[in-house]
Amino acid sequence: MAEKLQRYNNCPMCGGVLKYRFRHSRDRLTCLSCGYIMYENPIVGVACIVQKDNKIILGRRAAGISYEGKWCIPCGYVEYDEDVYAAAIREFKEETGLSVEIDNVFTVLSNFHNPQVHTVGIWFEAHIVACSLKPGDDVDAVDFFELDHTPEMAFPTDIVVINKLKTRPNSHCNNNE
Repeated sequence: MAEKLQRYNNCPMCGGVLKYRFRHSRDRLTCLSCGYIMYENPIVGVACIVQKDNKIILGRRAAGISYEGKWCIPCGYVEYDEDVYAAAIREFKEETGLSVEIDNVFTVLSNFHNPQVHTVGIWFEAHIVACSLKPGDDVDAVDFFELDHTPEMAFPTDIVVINKLKTRPNSHCNNNE
């Protein structure tokens, strides 16, 4: 097994040195001074899937942002004190200018594409309640795309989500006709 990438070196409690030690059934960062265990948990990301006429809204990642120039389902991180539903609505508005209401959770997936940051993504289906489509925050363009003709995507999990949308019952994108 490959050696684990150590992203943190100092204890947030006492400043001591952190090293991987076997604790609670796995290797965990443990302070050599005070014994604090620093649990490395994934960050939660949220995204809203908004479709109209069998097209999906996507945002193009802006200059200076990771995955610049590639497209994604508008998304972002949940703040520490924020509800996941509120975060999804906020992030979607920041990136598209659109106000939405959540309909349901579409899927939840682990994202391992960035070895520095493991995230868990929650994709919600939503509908627009106020229109003013304009890019903002981390995207420099927003547009509707047919599910069968999406541009180059930034995140592998967005491709998984789009494929799930295309193959679910009642999808107009099923090519089995």
